[in-house]
Amino acid sequence: MTHRPVGLVAILRGVTPPEAVDVAAAVLGAGFDAVEVPLNSPDPLASVRRIREAAGPDARVGAGTVLTPDDVRRSADAGASLVVSPNTRPDVVAETVRLGLESYPGAATPTEAFAALDAGATAVKLFPAAAVGVAGLRAWASVLPAGTALVPVGGVDATTLGEWARAGAAGAGLGTALYRPGDTPEVVAARAAELVRVWAEHTNH
Repeated sequence: MTHRPVGLVAILRGVTPPEAVDVAAAVLGAGFDAVEVPLNSPDPLASVRRIREAAGPDARVGAGTVLTPDDVRRSADAGASLVVSPNTRPDVVAETVRLGLESYPGAATPTEAFAALDAGATAVKLFPAAAVGVAGLRAWASVLPAGTALVPVGGVDATTLGEWARAGAAGAGLGTALYRPGDTPEVVAARAAELVRVWAEHTNH
């Protein structure tokens, strides 16, 4: 199966605007493909805006835990180019697509995954990945349209990332395995470098 390149997404849950730029620079500098600030972080759209301004127009900067079409619009206004949700809500996906942004809705079943694709999703986030499992990803891939990008999120870390990559994941979202509130950019950079190394070892990325 061929995948649209998605790669590693840094989930910076709990990051604050004053530290957002340095933490984002640490993970992007280590080779991550995108950063995501969940909307249940402190003043998340300020963080998205600061990261976008610092990282430039070509960086993949996202908003996560996006639950409504209004959330999508506010995220877009802040400079997000990637919209990530824990669930599949077709109107959220449709608004994301309408605004020309990447849409990563969460799905826990093949039915939700098909609904996400029907609504125009760029990729499907397997969430929670630990519950779906690697065997689940392989089973989904056998019935979803060829080339569907599947991105496990939730419980993925350096010990399991290689297994997901070998199973055909197009990328992965890394949260607490990469960043916890209060971590320094140096600590995050070291974790990011290790995750990028594991990912590269098991993929052609």
